[in-house]
Amino acid sequence: MNEGSSAYSIIMLVIFFAIMYFFLIRPQQKQAKQRRTMLDSLRVGDKIVSIGGIHGKIRRIKEDTIILQIADKVEIEMAKNGVSSIENRNYLEDNEKEDKKASKEDAE
Repeated sequence: MNEGSSAYSIIMLVIFFAIMYFFLIRPQQKQAKQRRTMLDSLRVGDKIVSIGGIHGKIRRIKEDTIILQIADKVEIEMAKNGVSSIENRNYLEDNEKEDKKASKEDAE
């Protein structure tokens, strides 16, 4: 009887970890990937909103920072990770279009 209950416990533990993976870990990884994609797609001229709510236009992009114009003759340097969203374009649509184009080319 002891072997049956230990097998049952192991099965329940595996099921628990599977549920944790599909409901917590996987969605978080997907969200992190989308954020990385957004940050990698930043371009000069994009209008962005920072995590702190500052609206501005990207003037220059460095390795880990961006120069953001927030008013006439007023520029600030901020970390790329501080970007909350891109306002003037949908980076996910851009990436989906590129993915579809690449898959069409692969199919040919």
